[in-house]
Amino acid sequence: MKPKILFAEDDPNLGKVVADYLNISGYQTNLYLNGKLALEAFFAESFDICLLDVMMPELDGFSVAKSIREKNTHIPILFITAKSMEEDRIEGFKTGADDYILKPFSIEELILRIEVFLRRSKNISTQIKDKNTSLGKYIFNYTNLSLSITSKTKVLTQKEADILQMFIDNLGNIVKREELLIKIWGNDDYFLGRSLDVFISKLRKYLKEDENIEIKNYHSIGFQLIIHD
Repeated sequence: MKPKILFAEDDPNLGKVVADYLNISGYQTNLYLNGKLALEAFFAESFDICLLDVMMPELDGFSVAKSIREKNTHIPILFITAKSMEEDRIEGFKTGADDYILKPFSIEELILRIEVFLRRSKNISTQIKDKNTSLGKYIFNYTNLSLSITSKTKVLTQKEADILQMFIDNLGNIVKREELLIKIWGNDDYFLGRSLDVFISKLRKYLKEDENIEIKNYHSIGFQLIIHD
């Protein structure tokens, strides 16, 4: 079965060219010319990845991504945008985006990024066992993307779960920033580094109910997950 792509792009010419190329390359690409239509399609159908333009009529890409994340925490979301300002990229990651690609871009680069996220999604079900991991007072389940304490459960995004799992796998050791970025995002450019800091802040917030858990920051080096006695 071909991977199914939700593609939201308000420029009909660009949208058709990209969609046609993706279809020729072995994907099933559904093109929507505004955010409202894209979101309606997401709730009505099943997709493997979402490609969202930021500036769209009806609903912008940030709003669409936020609504998608409220229903589905693990589907990859890739923003395709002409915007290059740092605050826009950070805002996108805050709404749940996994990555950005800036216009103009090569179709080959877009396909490479799509393949990275599709492989990662497939590996979740084939390589990770459905098991609980104790983390201080918390119970973490990577497969279910859940972080629980007492009677409360937080459903993480896939990126949040990936980072937390990497910290757990290296408990007590420093995980270098570039290692996190390359393993989880595929590269370690400056803007992704800033987005990593956003995700770390979120994880600290989620884990704050156990005062013995600390994510320590080593400036320009990396992070260390510590569980104090």
